[in-house]
Amino acid sequence: MATRRFLPLLGGAGSVALAGTAGWSLWRPDTASADAAHTGRELSVDNVPSRSEQYQRLASHTKNNPFDVLVIGGGATGAGCAFDAQTRGLQTALIEREDFASGTSSRSTKLVHGGVRYLEKAVFNLDYDQLKLVYEALHERDRLLSNASHLAHPLPILTPCYNWWEVPYYWAGMKMYDLVAGTSTLVPSKFLTSLETLTYLPTMSKNIGGKSLKGSIMYYDGQFNDSRMNVALACSSAAAGATVMNYTECKQLIKDDQGKVIGARCRDRATGAETDVYARVLINATGAFADDVRRYSEPDAQQTVMASSGAHVTLPDFYGSARTGMIIPKTKDGRVIFMLPFQGHVIAGTTDTPIKATSRPRSSEEDIDFILATLSDFLDVRVSRGDVLSTWCGIRPLPAPKKNTTSENVVRDHVIFEDKDGLLNVTGGKWTTYRAMAEQAIDLAMASGKLPKSAKPCQTANYKLLGATNYTYTLMAELAQQHGMPQRYFGKNSSKERNSNGSPRVAMDTEIAHHLSTAYGDNAMRVIAMAEEEGLGKRLIAGHPILEAEVMYTAKHEYCLTIEDFIDRRSRLAFLDVKATEAALPRIAEIMGNTLGWNDKQRTSAITAAVKHLQENFTSGPLVHPGPDAPAHPILAPEPTKPAATVAAA
Repeated sequence: MATRRFLPLLGGAGSVALAGTAGWSLWRPDTASADAAHTGRELSVDNVPSRSEQYQRLASHTKNNPFDVLVIGGGATGAGCAFDAQTRGLQTALIEREDFASGTSSRSTKLVHGGVRYLEKAVFNLDYDQLKLVYEALHERDRLLSNASHLAHPLPILTPCYNWWEVPYYWAGMKMYDLVAGTSTLVPSKFLTSLETLTYLPTMSKNIGGKSLKGSIMYYDGQFNDSRMNVALACSSAAAGATVMNYTECKQLIKDDQGKVIGARCRDRATGAETDVYARVLINATGAFADDVRRYSEPDAQQTVMASSGAHVTLPDFYGSARTGMIIPKTKDGRVIFMLPFQGHVIAGTTDTPIKATSRPRSSEEDIDFILATLSDFLDVRVSRGDVLSTWCGIRPLPAPKKNTTSENVVRDHVIFEDKDGLLNVTGGKWTTYRAMAEQAIDLAMASGKLPKSAKPCQTANYKLLGATNYTYTLMAELAQQHGMPQRYFGKNSSKERNSNGSPRVAMDTEIAHHLSTAYGDNAMRVIAMAEEEGLGKRLIAGHPILEAEVMYTAKHEYCLTIEDFIDRRSRLAFLDVKATEAALPRIAEIMGNTLGWNDKQRTSAITAAVKHLQENFTSGPLVHPGPDAPAHPILAPEPTKPAATVAAA
């Protein structure tokens, strides 16, 4: 039987830590067997309450009627914790200061992976923690690909070899990767000749420094749409009965007479309303800002999280392949660079630079130049700065390291610990292991004795998220077949442009069908129906398969409140093409304004704010912006002039 080790952290009495995979033996009991019998109810968008209903629920849980669990933070970890807790039968609430996935969780490299570089460090440094991290991540990869099959898929990745010794070296490394994955291996790795390599990735350089391409090692990892995965988690939690609120800030922590945290003062940034929310267990899942929340209660709390920035660039599709990625395992300074296909474009990154925690990180020119220079060595395509369509930077919340340890050498593990005031903190980790982190966090919350003993064991190992329940890989073909029509009929007032009831048909093609099926899964038909009913079946902007109806759909069903929410985290347009995004802003504001009831002044202000947002987040500049971390927004309520106290007594 596997055992857990609870490790002391911070030295406080009653302070307990579970150091992620380091707290488990390499073998862990497979919770899938416990979940195999779980069918649960199928999640439905129809069961996702409106935001106003969610606020009423939030405010109704008083000191005498507390939630079981209140999660602070709506990124991957927080949304995962909320989904885990709610599906166990616990009354759960989640609050997020900005939008779901507004921070790190929308700015990843879009990989669901164990981490080949972590495995290399595990072998050469004899680092058991790194090995366990890879092991758990590879097995969690399987679950994410299954539970969100519309948002995630296997992706072949090539490791180019320009020296003969690299062939057996990388081959052996990838075979070890397969071995650690065991039955979770997606497709076994293999050697490709130079001709086979160029068939998969024609732009790969045939010669570097006089050394010809000897071939490559192909291995498989997962790729996913990170922000839509996060939104799916939040909405799935809501559909399962949880109270989830974006743009709701924790202003203070509420303590009882014994100094234990029992609630939080929450402010709805959309309306300005404030309410005290009580819960038996509070979970701090705020990523790089975890120590800031802890200091609401303990101003002198020691640092447990360090921040590291990762820059990325988006390039046109001709730089790479639509179905194959490339990993450059050894750059000039020892870092790893990926070049991956993503939504009809190519993304490349990432860097690893220490940074002050901020919700608005920005790629520096130095980082962009480094990525482009590295690609230039490995591609036969001329790499041009003018081809960069967008650039973004994410903040990794890493466990605070030992002294003299650089960020790239910190184990990407997670740490779960309870402060002496009873606040449960989840820090570190990565997207691939979000579900395991959440399971361990709620297990520890259950072990505290504060929660109902009637709660079920973890249910999430095989629990399909919204959009995945009835999703099949033939959905794209079905959509194109049922709704597609030759483009020659459009724009000619043809009767074929309308349905039998007179409503306009969607200008469907295979690109749009693929986009809708992989963004919304089995809810794609809802988007199409809305497009036809509302006359919103056109592309939002030329060159991108996003329909106008998606603006209305996400505002109605996915808690999309601002233009930034849509362009960043519902459609990904800002990550793909900044200029196209800016051109689409007036139409987005028109549709969203009609849906949410904005007046003309609000629409104009929203466009202005979105333009500024694009300039500050998707172009190069200083790593950290001056000014407030959560700036005022014209669509949200004004910030109060008088700051709240840090701790309120019950």
